[in-house]
Amino acid sequence: MNKLKNITYNTLSSEWATLSRIDYDFQFNDGTWKRLSRESYDRGNGTSILLYNKEKGTVILTKQFRMPAYVNDKNDGMSIEVCAGAIDKDEQPEASIIREVEEEIGYRIDKAIKVLESYMSPGAVTEKMYLFIAEYSDDMKVNNGGGVESENEDIEVLEVSFEKAINMINDYEIIDAKTIILLQYAQINNLL
Repeated sequence: MNKLKNITYNTLSSEWATLSRIDYDFQFNDGTWKRLSRESYDRGNGTSILLYNKEKGTVILTKQFRMPAYVNDKNDGMSIEVCAGAIDKDEQPEASIIREVEEEIGYRIDKAIKVLESYMSPGAVTEKMYLFIAEYSDDMKVNNGGGVESENEDIEVLEVSFEKAINMINDYEIIDAKTIILLQYAQINNLL
């Protein structure tokens, strides 16, 4: 991109992820150059998946506490979402989501179908989310899920009808973007 020059990075925090201030010269459409500064939060890339069962007409969701949502609105701290997680270093997105499904919701799946890639908040966060779907059946359940204790996860597994999940969007019970996108993908493509 030739509209950028003189880019400098300053690490503000590198605790759980990296928060950087990036200073750069940017050329506007009118040809003028301006020195700008933005903060960027790098937590790596992530995966998410909608598990659905055509026969039962159900989907599997999770419910867990999300501190940033709580900080924004104390009523939003408990978030209902599709299964999701961070991609480990040198891990492929599909392998990551297959691992996350077993850890978080207790089902063992062999494959997942990638349907979308999306930046969820490109103005502030570097994370690209890889969105998947997969069918599940009761015989794929291998444990109760709930997450990984060493990662301090405390995840409630919810199996709900697809109709109820759509209504949860309409009633603002589900306000997580990746979950809304995947449920609407399933609705548009008549997966259930």
